[in-house]
Parts: sequence; C-alpha cells; structure tokens
Amino acid sequence: MLFSLIIPVYNRPDEVDELLESLSRSTYNEIFEIVIIEDGSTVPCKDIAQKYGDRLDISYYYKENSGPGDSRNYGMNKARGDYFIIFDSDCIIPEGYLIEVDTALKQNYVDCFGGPDRALDSFSDIQKAINFAMTSFLTTGGIRGGSEKIDKFQPRSFNMGLSRKAFEASKGFGNIHPGEDPDLSIRLWNLGFETQLFPKAYVYHKRRIDWHKFSIQVNKFGKARPILNSWYPQYNKLTFFFPSVFIIGFFTSLVLLVFNFDKLLQLYFVYFLVLFLVSTYQNKNIKIGFLSLIAVWKQFYGYGIGFLESFIKIIILKQKPQEAFPELFFKK
Repeated sequence: MLFSLIIPVYNRPDEVDELLESLSRSTYNEIFEIVIIEDGSTVPCKDIAQKYGDRLDISYYYKENSGPGDSRNYGMNKARGDYFIIFDSDCIIPEGYLIEVDTALKQNYVDCFGGPDRALDSFSDIQKAINFAMTSFLTTGGIRGGSEKIDKFQPRSFNMGLSRKAFEASKGFGNIHPGEDPDLSIRLWNLGFETQLFPKAYVYHKRRIDWHKFSIQVNKFGKARPILNSWYPQYNKLTFFFPSVFIIGFFTSLVLLVFNFDKLLQLYFVYFLVLFLVSTYQNKNIKIGFLSLIAVWKQFYGYGIGFLESFIKIIILKQKPQEAFPELFFKK
C-alpha cells in the first residue's frame, strides 16, 4: 500500500518547514509520497518543498485559492497512492506515525480513519491551554483527543486517512468550512464505508492561533453544526446542544444570585476548579491550568453562541445556509 500525504497550505512556509522536517525523520521503511497544495498563497512554500527534495518524495502544486477542502481534493486527484493521509500544515508528525497507521490498517482495515492530537513541550503556554480545551475528556474535545469510545467516529482532517476507493466514491470534501470533515464522514457512512479512531496515530497539532482567532474558529464550528443537522437529521444528537445549554445555564446562575440562589453557580465553580486541577496536573504547570480556564470558556462561549445563532436561522427560520452564513462556504 502506497501512502500519499496530502498537505494543503496557505501562507505558512514556516509550518511546512517544521512538518517536512518531522517527516524526514520517519522510521517507516516503505516508500511514501508527499503532495503539497499551495492554495493561492502570496507567501509560497515552494522553496521549502525543494529544500527537502533529496530526502523526501515531494510533489508541489500551486492553484488559485478555493479553501482547504477543495485543495485536499485537488491533491488526492494528483496523488499516486492507494491510501491518502491528510494533515494540516501546522502539524508535527511523530517518527513512528506511519508505522502505527500501517499496523492498524493491517489489523483492522477501514476506508477512513482519524487520529488524535497532542502538544509538544516546545509549544507555547497558550497553545498547550488550547490543546487541553480541544482534547480533554472534560470538554467538547474528548473525541478529538481520542478519549471517547464511540461506534461512529468522525475523523478530523488535521489527521485523517482516506482510501482512494472511498475518495472516488464520495468525491471528497464539500465546500463548507469548517464542517467539511463531519460532512464527509456522514456521506461515507451513507455509502457503506466505515470510519474508525486510531488512538496511537497521533500528531502534534501546533495551532498557531491567538485567543481572538480561537474564538472565531470555535464560533464557526458552532455555526456549522446546525447546517449539518439540517442536511443529515438522522445524525442529530442532543449533545450538540450542550455548549449552548452550558452558556445559558451560566448566565442564568448569575441572574439567580439576585434571588440569593447560588447552588447553580457553585456547580460551575466546581467544574472550573476540576478543569484547573486536571490541566495543571497534566501540563505540570499552574499557569497553563489558569490559561486552560480561558480556553475552555472561549470554546464553550464561541461554539455555544454560534450554534444558537445558526439554529435560529437554519432550523427555525429555514434560511438557506449559503445565504445565512456565506463566510462558511468557499466558491469552487
């Protein structure tokens, strides 16, 4: 089986340098190719790709900007491999990653898999705090972190595998972003393909974003979910409402203080205390413990508010997603 590593990039040559450097240290003994798709960047990474040309089998393509989903499709159409592995450009790949994937596929083959993400010691404190929020079993990130055991796992394209057969049958990613990952997973299920979590196939996901960008990102995640629910109502779950309920409950607890009722607010205090203690223990750093509280709040607030706005527009008012939220759709 030939692996083709699909890497879309937009104005991030420094990230590509780190990613390719990590891949050059791979202990996987078989041949694999790397396909880099420059998605209309004004700061290209072609020189970086050429820098590793004597160590790695790299193909580089430049195209007009059309979003990450369409760029991944472009790369898979150009690739030679039997099985595509998709990374975000801000990932650093452990040297044994491909061995873990190869072993898992040989033991229990699936046409689509996803792996978790972790943080390196070299990451900044904010990056580690955001990683905690996005991966902890105490937050909405439990599945991404590989902590939750579920029958139908929805891979995320920062660390995702897809067989050529599944790609050709599904036509790959749609033009919604974010939300293209669960959209593809559901379409694969409907076509009879299986998805699975490979917990040992993790990557280090650097997420070079600040607090403001993180808030915008999770807000878009929240907006995308009701759109997906309207497309695929059979996969709608009550748990998708949790961040919105969490935010409404928190502000309700503040209002209840006027009536000398503080029990609900105490529950929130206990929850955030547990978050602080767990993050501090996992990261061995009290500062990251405090920063994790900010990250989790921004995660719940951004997602919860985005979900509510989208639920009202898409589910209640029956607006067309492309008209209600044009910023979530790339034009091909």
